[in-house]
Amino acid sequence: MKAVKCFQRSATKVILCTLACSLCLSVTTPAQTTVVKNVVIVHGAFADASGWQQVYAELTKHGYAVTLVQNPCTSLKADVEATNVALDKMSGPVILVGHSWGGTVITEAGLHERVAALVYVNGFQPEVGENTVKLASSAPAKPENGLLPPDEKGNIFYDEAKFHAGFCADVSQETADFMYASSGYIPAAAFETPVTQAAWKSKPTFGISSNGDKSINPIITLSGYKRSHSIVTQIDGSHVVFMTHPKEVAAVIMEAAKTVSK
Repeated sequence: MKAVKCFQRSATKVILCTLACSLCLSVTTPAQTTVVKNVVIVHGAFADASGWQQVYAELTKHGYAVTLVQNPCTSLKADVEATNVALDKMSGPVILVGHSWGGTVITEAGLHERVAALVYVNGFQPEVGENTVKLASSAPAKPENGLLPPDEKGNIFYDEAKFHAGFCADVSQETADFMYASSGYIPAAAFETPVTQAAWKSKPTFGISSNGDKSINPIITLSGYKRSHSIVTQIDGSHVVFMTHPKEVAAVIMEAAKTVSK
């Protein structure tokens, strides 16, 4: 009988000890945190990733790991694939940024499992089934806009005579000349390809719209941002606001990261 009572007392002590340890762990173990410190940037048409150098410097100064996608601008599919390659190589959650045509790209690529939030910079933000042409023609073009009709091979170029005023009015003439010399082209078929998914429907979304954008009428970007319930920042700059206001653009990206960090 004594042995039974002794066993019962021992069992009770074990149970109480286990409960105490569990309570201790629940009180002292901090909640797991996820801090978003990765950024992937997708450039637009008639430009490349090098224009983002100052934004890159600002973000890395604050401890962010940044990848700039040199998307080929040959088709929506190719640009999405290039973006997915970059996303696959990032460790942890990512803020995905898209400028201009890059907005269409991140709309499609943004459902990648690593994407925590989207940032559109003067970016197209299409609905499922919409294409870039439809959005670009949804408001009157600015007189300075230099987008040319497709040539005999179906490629779209930017008019050299309008490039400075229409694309990058707030940079120097010297910089604009260099940018035009490296601007390239994009097939019209890319702009005509509809997106099959819209990441902004399920991911937190931020939008930057430049009041002085002459390449995409700000009515278009603001309308898209309203539809997606994006958190909007308006900056007094040109289409390439990331070049002339890098700190402000980087601040929006960092705010997106803080918003989705837990």
